Amino acid sequence: MDYLESLHRNATPKIIDNANNLRQNMTGAEKHLWSRIRRKQVYGARFRKQHPIDFFILDFYCHELLLGIEVDGVIHASVEAKEYDEGRTFELERYGIRIIRFTNDDVLNKIDDVIKQIENTIAEIKRSTV
Repeated sequence: MDYLESLHRNATPKIIDNANNLRQNMTGAEKHLWSRIRRKQVYGARFRKQHPIDFFILDFYCHELLLGIEVDGVIHASVEAKEYDEGRTFELERYGIRIIRFTNDDVLNKIDDVIKQIENTIAEIKRSTV
C-alpha cells in the first residue's frame, strides 16, 4: 500500500468531499485546538484537520504517528453516541490508529491540560516505536 492509499484508507470521494466541507465549518472548540496543534507546534507532529479515513472523518490526524484526536460536543454525551464512538474507535484501531478524545469544554477551558495530554500521548507513541 502506497503512502496516499494508507493516508486515507479507501475513503470514497463523497467522504473526502464531506471532510472538505467540515474543514470550512469547524466548531469553535476545533478551531481553538487547531490553533495550538497546527504547523507542528506539538513535538513536531504534523496534524491534518478533518481527515478522512475509510468512511470516517477524524477531527485531527497525524499520519506519521497514527494518532487521531476527536473533539466531542454535547451530542456525544448520549448512550447511543457513546456506543457509536466506541465502535468507531474500535474500527480505527484496526488500522493501528490510536484515538484520544476531549470534550468541547476541555478544549475551550482547559487547553493547556489538553495539549499536555497530547504531548504525553505523542511521547508514549514515540517511545514504543523506537
